[in-house]
Amino acid sequence: MVAPRIPLDRLFDDTKGSVQLPSGDAVNPTRRAFLAAGCLCLACGFATPLLADAPMAKSQAPGFYRLAVGDFELTALSDGSNMLPATKLLQGDPARIEEALKRNYLGDLVETSHNSFLVNTGAKLVLIDAGAGSLLGPTTGHLLGNLRASGYRPEQVDELYLTHLHTDHVGGLMVEGQRAFPNAIVRVEKRDTDYWLSEDNMRAAPAEAKRFFQAAIASITPYMRAGRLAVFEGDTDLVPGVRAQTAYGHTPGHTMYVVESRGEKVVLWGDVVHVAAVQFKDPSVTIQYDGDASEAERVHELAFADAAENGYIVGGAHISFPGLGHVRRDAEKTYTYLPLNYG
Repeated sequence: MVAPRIPLDRLFDDTKGSVQLPSGDAVNPTRRAFLAAGCLCLACGFATPLLADAPMAKSQAPGFYRLAVGDFELTALSDGSNMLPATKLLQGDPARIEEALKRNYLGDLVETSHNSFLVNTGAKLVLIDAGAGSLLGPTTGHLLGNLRASGYRPEQVDELYLTHLHTDHVGGLMVEGQRAFPNAIVRVEKRDTDYWLSEDNMRAAPAEAKRFFQAAIASITPYMRAGRLAVFEGDTDLVPGVRAQTAYGHTPGHTMYVVESRGEKVVLWGDVVHVAAVQFKDPSVTIQYDGDASEAERVHELAFADAAENGYIVGGAHISFPGLGHVRRDAEKTYTYLPLNYG
């Protein structure tokens, strides 16, 4: 039988004499004082946080995530994140954009992931996008550290496919003046190399856009000089199980990569989506970085519709890490992104 609880005010109130405990043992004043002191010490212990002087870690766990795709293994790798001024850069109905952000508990600045994807086919190790390296500040440039944490080394990468030549996708190709992936063949759609590696185009560009050309030239040229740059055109099979699929609009040669093995499929979108909270609900929303906004909008609609209809996994460079999930159609040109269930 459970013993009845004795109220503390009765147990420690000297004016009422000793209290009879369930065991029949009377509590005398000396014993009462001892018990009271013990409870006070216990209370003092709760008042002060344990290990209050332990330093804060101020860092996350290594940013990698594994996914089996048939016989292949795909590893999402975080290059870090930065704050995107969404209401300033997104192009669409301002009221609808603001409402979508608020509905998702987001403000004008949205923390935006930078994701790359490593595909191990068993025969080839293929990295898709190289991150920002040192070009976008200290909150990005973590790709190499996370690659190593995931169990791989940069020199093991055989092929490196770029979705396009914007700074946050090419900056990680170089480290302290050296090729970060010394044994990799870098493959890019010809429309992007023709545009971004052209000094004539750079001279003709507005002052604020010249840095994109400078970053692309500085990052790609060492691979070109080493004979490790290979361009392709249009929809192209690159290695068995990985093919390029055109998605022009964001840049002249923006490309998605399709990974397939044993009937399983992942489509790695690159920059089809920048702010998932807004663009899945309204695919017409583009971003100032889109070179051809109308073409980028068309790509949004085609990519969302195809993913929703066929049920394969998509991977986005700027969807919250690991950036992998499914797309569900809710209504005509209205979609929801469903992150993979963690496993």
